Amino acid sequence: MGLSRATLGGGCFWCLDAAFKTIDGVVNVRSGYAGGQDPEPHYEKVITGTTGHAEVVDITFDDSIITYKDILKVFFSIHDPTTKDRQGNDVGTQYRSLILYHDEKQRVDASDCIKAFDLSGKYDSSAVTEVKEFDVFHPAEEYHQDYFRRNPMSMYCRLVVDPKVRKAKEVNRTLRG
Repeated sequence: MGLSRATLGGGCFWCLDAAFKTIDGVVNVRSGYAGGQDPEPHYEKVITGTTGHAEVVDITFDDSIITYKDILKVFFSIHDPTTKDRQGNDVGTQYRSLILYHDEKQRVDASDCIKAFDLSGKYDSSAVTEVKEFDVFHPAEEYHQDYFRRNPMSMYCRLVVDPKVRKAKEVNRTLRG
């Protein structure tokens, strides 16, 4: 096997970054912007909701340790994919649930995972997760990288990020089982 890539959006990238860094087999996580049309996105533009970009994480993982489908299991466990253009108090298209697939197998796996999620009955509503072909990843500004580790006592990190990190660790334990 080898290294593979997953690009996912599910609300604030600080949450996804911190959560995926706890997962066995994840080699690197980078926060950034993708899925839109602006060729030079930056935080101040993206948060206006006018660029088409979402806050995403670009994940490099060792597929001999963790599968893409397991990456998606973590993803669906740490955000609510049934809310359109929002996660909690974070509202706007930049916070939408988004899977940017890198090849046909990832597209099929994403579709299968969404169907399984919908059938699980975890939520009353179906997933509104957008599945779209990966185009380009724009790294976020350096102060957004590894935000949770550098700011663990901020109120947002304590109230929003930390519970997602704990959930990701719990899912990781069940995957390693």
